[in-house]
Amino acid sequence: MLSKKTVTAAGSVALSLALAGAAHAQGSGADLMALDGSALRGELQSRYDEALAMTRDAAVVSADDNRFLWASQAKAQCGIAIGFMKSSTKDPVSIGKCVDAAMRMKMAPVPIVAPPPPPPPAALPEACSQPIAGIVFFEWDSSVVPDSAGQTLDSVVNYAKVCSWQHLNVTGHTDRSGSDAYNNALSVRRAQAVATQLEAKGMPAGVLQVVGRGETEPKVPTPDGERNPTNRRVELTVQ
Repeated sequence: MLSKKTVTAAGSVALSLALAGAAHAQGSGADLMALDGSALRGELQSRYDEALAMTRDAAVVSADDNRFLWASQAKAQCGIAIGFMKSSTKDPVSIGKCVDAAMRMKMAPVPIVAPPPPPPPAALPEACSQPIAGIVFFEWDSSVVPDSAGQTLDSVVNYAKVCSWQHLNVTGHTDRSGSDAYNNALSVRRAQAVATQLEAKGMPAGVLQVVGRGETEPKVPTPDGERNPTNRRVELTVQ
């Protein structure tokens, strides 16, 4: 809730626009100064009583508008003007402030319009929730990234930005032809070749972790020594 001492910018503008019409309807401080003693005292007292009632109105006290503020001001200034009248003195300052605040406290409340809520965040692509970001397949006994893998690598780089991936495993594999030692080294060369191309396409080096698994994790189980194109691969997985 806004403080009763806070005058919103919207409320101030609306009150200023409405002031001229309200002043014509209720009179001005100069109009009251033209009255004789008893008539002036009655006008001031009427405004004081209205202001007092408004400051005791629970709906006004708890409202998010400026009526309580102006009612409090009207009560104070009208009270001062009435005090001057006890010595038959017309105080133009307090009378003017009394009239002005009394007009403002009775103006229609200006609703406080809350800003619209921010739009919901855009839904992430389904690829962001997949554990495997991409797979690159290799020719037999080769660590050269094939040209056909370009689209896959471009997609991985783009999704890394959209999905805010911080860690990506680049894991090389071989089929079961060749010795274990040779295949271990070949799988690392394949993984490093893919990582190099990813970096060339804009992937930060610190995101990538290069690992070689040799022939120990075949995608398709085969007898030892068998060549299999599905097992000759580099898998890109999100940590």
